[in-house]
Amino acid sequence: MTTTTGTRPEATGAHAVDMLRFATAGSVDDGKSTLIGRLLFDSKSIFQDQLEAVERTSASMGDEYTNLALLTDGLRAEREQGITIDVAYRYFATPRRKFIIADTPGHTQYTRNMVTGASTADLAIVLVDARKGLVEQSRRHAFLVSLLRVPHLVLAVNKMDLVDYSQEVFERVKDEFTAFATKLSVPDLEVIPLSALKGDNVVSRSESMPWYEGPSLLHHLENVHVASDRNLVDARFPVQYVVRPQSSTHRDYRGYAGQVAGGVFKPGDEVVVLPSGFTSRIASIDTFDGPVQEAFAPMSVTMRLEDEIDISRGDMICRPGNQPQATQDVEAMVCWMDETQALAPGRKYAIKHTSRSARALVKELPYRLDVNTLHRSEAPGQLALNEIGRVRLRTTAPVFCDDYARNRTTGGFILVDEATNRTVAAGMVIGSD
Repeated sequence: MTTTTGTRPEATGAHAVDMLRFATAGSVDDGKSTLIGRLLFDSKSIFQDQLEAVERTSASMGDEYTNLALLTDGLRAEREQGITIDVAYRYFATPRRKFIIADTPGHTQYTRNMVTGASTADLAIVLVDARKGLVEQSRRHAFLVSLLRVPHLVLAVNKMDLVDYSQEVFERVKDEFTAFATKLSVPDLEVIPLSALKGDNVVSRSESMPWYEGPSLLHHLENVHVASDRNLVDARFPVQYVVRPQSSTHRDYRGYAGQVAGGVFKPGDEVVVLPSGFTSRIASIDTFDGPVQEAFAPMSVTMRLEDEIDISRGDMICRPGNQPQATQDVEAMVCWMDETQALAPGRKYAIKHTSRSARALVKELPYRLDVNTLHRSEAPGQLALNEIGRVRLRTTAPVFCDDYARNRTTGGFILVDEATNRTVAAGMVIGSD
């Protein structure tokens, strides 16, 4: 579950337009697909022929309006069933920012899809129907957003047109959700009343709700500050591969390629390589566009060191005075994703953590977490599909990890069934309670 989200600390030059990844979640029929369709439509991110196709389909379905949900519900089968399945990724841009949307299903049985979509998100939008208020799934989605440490959360109170744009209804939903969010780790919460169908407060401020003084949804998405969310303190560089060109002009070149997972690296910095413990200094940092004077998450770069050290894929370059935990005993929360076999103590899996791979034995399963009530079931015996619980793993080789709360890249991992090569769990490293 590695994160590759993308805003630079202070973007400069050719990279001035930054990127925001956000995930949408909500119960069935809360209007996620309509909201995304409205964002694409009102930001002029769809082609004329796409719009005409949606208008034709809307008319054939008997809709009296252009059903913007059809822009995102791409599969005919799911349209006919009236549900959205799996995680659909959509892209659009405004002059201020580029966006990647992870549209995740609302059903309880698709918790794993929600985890997949939100694990790389900078922001999450949880939709609720203004008529229904908070339901069990609203709380579950907010908990998952908190568990996955998504730094920004928007509660979108949708379908305000069906409650006559009532401020009282909005305030009631807002107060109830805010009270629930105090139990969670939600650093930044924005609550916005809107109508995805009518376009109120989606791209432009609504005249129907003069009592609301906050931003429209798109204005918030364009302006929410995500650069400071990334860990710029703990320098982490997992090596993905060693670059050794065979050409005669670059015969002496030896670089280490990968994606910066945290902190800032500069030529001349003293570094240590794990697991060997050898130290050196950075000679240069190269990118596709040429050398740079600093590298930070999530830049993909190639580092050269002043000394010849035996480094290979899976090694970690960091600072001598600031190193991740090197451990073979991993405490973590995991979301179980396998339909065919439950997670149980004694089972063995492959673990993939940053660029490092090893095998892992499930030693203990202390508790399962009820994502609706936040209650713990002690010693549950196993974790079934979509269930979340705490595990203790023993790995065959050390992993170099930080708490997930501190760094989502070096704190995240996946478990893989070696027999089928299926990803069976997404995990988040936690410290001892």
